[in-house]
Amino acid sequence: MSSTNLKITIDGSAGSAAPYEQLRAQIAARARSGKLPAGFKLPTVRGLAEDLGLAANTVAKAYRALEADGVIETRGRNGTFVAAAGEGAAREAASAAQAFAERVHRLGLTEAEAVSAATEALRARYAAK
Repeated sequence: MSSTNLKITIDGSAGSAAPYEQLRAQIAARARSGKLPAGFKLPTVRGLAEDLGLAANTVAKAYRALEADGVIETRGRNGTFVAAAGEGAAREAASAAQAFAERVHRLGLTEAEAVSAATEALRARYAAK
């Protein structure tokens, strides 16, 4: 299944990631790379679901995750757009980093132990791609 407008392909074979996750990851990657520029209007949930042969709820779930990550923004009846690069994501990352710093401090970890834990988590996450 694919969408010609966004060049998104969903792999329905066994063992592949869930369709909403494939959609979320592809839109996020295209937004980060600039292939989907800030301000680009995304198709409606129903329109994209039709193009991809997915349930509307699947596309809506991907859009909600992308909005929570600051990749896209919904402007009411005007539609859904790619957010300005980095703004939402940078704020979200700073907030997550602050929460992490507070949590490891409460746990009694040293700064070196906290940095090591974060580094290992990042290595594991980015190696999984």
